[in-house]
Amino acid sequence: MKYAVVLCDGMADTPVPQLNNQTPMTAANKPCMNKLAKQSEVGLLKTVAPGLKPGSDVANLSVMGYEPAKYYTGRSPLEAASIGIDLKNTDVTLRCNLVTLTDEPEYSDKTILDYCADDISTAEAKVLIEYVQEKLGNDVFKFYPGVSYRHCLVWSNGNPKPGVLTPPHDITGKPIKEYIPKGDYVDGLYDLMVKSYDILKDHPVNIERVKRGKKPANSIWLWGEGMKPILDSFESKYKVKGSVISAVDLLKGIGICAGMATPDVEGATGYIDTNFEGKLQAAINEFDRGQDFVYIHVEAPDECGHRGEAENKVKAIELIDEKILAPLVDYLEKSGDDFKILVCPDHPTPLEIRTHTSNPVPYMVYTSNKKVDSGVDVFDEKSAAATGVYNDNGFTLMGTFIGK
Repeated sequence: MKYAVVLCDGMADTPVPQLNNQTPMTAANKPCMNKLAKQSEVGLLKTVAPGLKPGSDVANLSVMGYEPAKYYTGRSPLEAASIGIDLKNTDVTLRCNLVTLTDEPEYSDKTILDYCADDISTAEAKVLIEYVQEKLGNDVFKFYPGVSYRHCLVWSNGNPKPGVLTPPHDITGKPIKEYIPKGDYVDGLYDLMVKSYDILKDHPVNIERVKRGKKPANSIWLWGEGMKPILDSFESKYKVKGSVISAVDLLKGIGICAGMATPDVEGATGYIDTNFEGKLQAAINEFDRGQDFVYIHVEAPDECGHRGEAENKVKAIELIDEKILAPLVDYLEKSGDDFKILVCPDHPTPLEIRTHTSNPVPYMVYTSNKKVDSGVDVFDEKSAAATGVYNDNGFTLMGTFIGK
């Protein structure tokens, strides 16, 4: 038996006027998802338990079968694992976004224009983060470049609960005064953010970006604190050899911490321009070399949700269906082995509010040698709810999916 997960990050949504009061899942032309759903177990999955923040970290841990209440130690340490940072048990890590702020004289009077600095390239971002490390890094604070706008700060002997740190994608377009770090241990972190603006606003990389009509990456934004994670091996837990295919450090980090393979995919960006075909081929390569389980994570629907891009979110779902799911099914059918496919989001990212929610998500499990009549014609939020199937503990689904 081969096992595949197609994780469509942030795909679930609510009906919006831009799509004739449909959700992107309903509006999308996704013949493969819909066809599989007719013969699958379809229902709703609660991936974010009460009291936990609805981040991709918590939600993907849950889908992968790790109870977040037991295993979650923060978002950024998982990303640090992907970057290759050797963390000490006393280190605190933080996600370090490159963002675009407005140019008011006082830092606290500025507004976040873009949480991802116009999707800054990894090459440009590396130059900027290395410059921040040169100017602001020391024995206590060290900056490490990651992918695109997503980077990491390691705080030696830091406080694991410094205070209230707000994700920048939750406050795009809002004045930051109400969202700057608050708490007893955040002064040093806030000082880094303020100083980063002073050194980045006129950096040559940003001057060139502005000339090209791009937003400057003129500040860092710190959030997502955590400590060194300890995950049980996925193979020892589920008795299958697994791989994670993703463009983002968070998912790669989860895979690395769980002892899974995490091959790189050239041209994988985490947005709608990602290399869909490359992700599919990477998954096929993992199966061909003997892996039993492949987790294909696609970030694009989530990014479109954060940006409020309704048409692009629909397009992202359609591209996943066309360029990943349909050819994956074709490959698995021709392999001669029985197989199971799980398709689901990790959490909703509604276009209307441009951030994550903890509402249950639609899921389907297709089993090639055990087809069922689901009564579902279109795989979307409404049809999944109508089946009456509901899993309140999302982290238990993986055990059922693999049958261990």
